[in-house]
Amino acid sequence: MELNRVVVTGMGAITPIGNSIIEFSENLMNGMSGCASITHFDTIKFRTKIACEIKHYFPENYFDKKELKKLDAYAQFAFIAAEEAIKDAQLLEYSDLNKNKTGVLFTSGFGGVQTFQQELFQYFQNDRNPRYFSPFFVPRTLLDLAGGSIAIKYGFKGMNFSVVAACASSTIALIDALNYIRLGKADVLIVGGSEASICEVAIGAFSAMKALSENNENPAMASRPFDLNRDGFVMGEGAACMVLESLQHAQKRGAKIYAELAGGSMNADAFHITAPHPDGETVERVMQEALEDANLKPTDIDYINVHGTSTPLGDIAEIKAIQNLFKEHVFALNISATKSMTGHLMGAAGIIEAVASVIAIQANKIPPTINHQTADPAFDAKLNLTLHHAQEREVNVVLSNNFGFGGHNASVVFKRLK
Repeated sequence: MELNRVVVTGMGAITPIGNSIIEFSENLMNGMSGCASITHFDTIKFRTKIACEIKHYFPENYFDKKELKKLDAYAQFAFIAAEEAIKDAQLLEYSDLNKNKTGVLFTSGFGGVQTFQQELFQYFQNDRNPRYFSPFFVPRTLLDLAGGSIAIKYGFKGMNFSVVAACASSTIALIDALNYIRLGKADVLIVGGSEASICEVAIGAFSAMKALSENNENPAMASRPFDLNRDGFVMGEGAACMVLESLQHAQKRGAKIYAELAGGSMNADAFHITAPHPDGETVERVMQEALEDANLKPTDIDYINVHGTSTPLGDIAEIKAIQNLFKEHVFALNISATKSMTGHLMGAAGIIEAVASVIAIQANKIPPTINHQTADPAFDAKLNLTLHHAQEREVNVVLSNNFGFGGHNASVVFKRLK
């Protein structure tokens, strides 16, 4: 059986460094930091007082009052990113679109955690009767409801589900979409991830784990992958989306094609619920299997968009795995951690970094790792970590990694269509 090739024909994003693909692309390459003091709530009780919030976001500019009653912030972001991607792909302008084979795979790490927090706070603080819970409580909190609502809006009747694998969720959604389109089970899939978890519950919980940066005095520099003094990740919010379709389908409708999603793989550390395996063996293997799935060799890779969260253990384990797999070629490729700019978008991290990977291919330019000040002797000084500034080079093949609590590992490969 000959498998369908899968391509990217549309992209959308709303992020801490840009509320559209154009803004995101420009600020990504300019090395903008999205981190600042938290404005969503009073942080007086918290050790961590910083995050990568979306800037200049006014929900009423996107939704009417009736819609806003039904949509948690994470679903709002999902709608915005999906709409931009669908318009970018000019999907609805194709009169022969088979909506029975057009589906939505949208995911999140926390779903409607802001709604969950708000409803419980109101209930316990006011001693409310259970009947006073909002009738929108359940549909606003479930993390599959964003994808379901997007399908309802556009009439997409194909497959529709959410993948849950912590911070690897949207990367695995891409892999699922890749394989379903390969097998002809779908013509087009709208794939995305959304997160809106900058609230007391999530910040407090991760802060209690000592997972978050506490560099409150200098927020713009707080997310600092590979730096000797890195002290944890910075939480981000937002969403990104890709329109994926078979190459044949895209060519038939004359769609512009950004890149090919050539392969992907996933596995598990089976080691610890939060810490990565220190030897990086499973990360090395997931990258190797992603390359094999794409019929590529390590020497074919030009750029790796690493998970790179700015945690002391995680950065080391990932780079160790990369060095073990790529051997001498590791010094010929670029590595960068775009979470240094966007922060960690949890369930949406994979898709936003996939978008960044495709942007790199389109621009022949590598987005930087910002905020690096002090070299960590754990990393070979000859590695090109793309520090401080974007670097121009020919970019034909990109590997993007994402890992999640529970030991989830996932890698995807994008390449220039030839």
